[in-house]
Amino acid sequence: MTSRTTETVEPGEIVLWDARHDSHDRIATRTFGFWLYMLSDAMIFAALFTVYAILGHNYAGGPTAAQILHPGRALIETLVVFTSVLAFGLGMSALKHGNRSAVLNWIAVAFVLGVAFVGLEIQAFAHLANHGIVPQRSAFLSAFYTIVLTHGLHMVFGLLWMAVMAVQVLRDGFTDNVVYRLLNLRIFWHFQAVIWVCVFVFIYL
Repeated sequence: MTSRTTETVEPGEIVLWDARHDSHDRIATRTFGFWLYMLSDAMIFAALFTVYAILGHNYAGGPTAAQILHPGRALIETLVVFTSVLAFGLGMSALKHGNRSAVLNWIAVAFVLGVAFVGLEIQAFAHLANHGIVPQRSAFLSAFYTIVLTHGLHMVFGLLWMAVMAVQVLRDGFTDNVVYRLLNLRIFWHFQAVIWVCVFVFIYL
């Protein structure tokens, strides 16, 4: 038997929430499938970190890690990305209560902080490029650029995904498809924070 309940979120706003038992099962199954994808992504980063461990001290007469990497700046980036993850997590907490406006507000905060992180990364790479510190200089720089840029591309993809989800929440409310996509995005966004911690610890420190 199919049942649906209604929940008033704001004056004049009604959100339909599918209360069928198999609704939760479908969302759980799709989320599990996304976890499998994330494992493959983790293997890619594991390979990149392995390459860096092998080539990370091959400076070929170029600048060393201590000369171009600034842990203080990376710490600021770490705080920014973790605050973004926290904001998205608060949005997912609001999702449990069916509060559409709170979900959208927290997604907006997470998005702005994510853009700030990417902006800091672009600024850092522009500074290096202006001083001729490019991937071709050494194996160390090639490995460094590859890891950080790969993570940066994941962040950009996450921001695009976040923008799309904000539109879908605003347009469709909390349907099954919207909810499972938001849950998968939460997994993806948390994963980026974990990868950045690895970058910070194993490269910048």
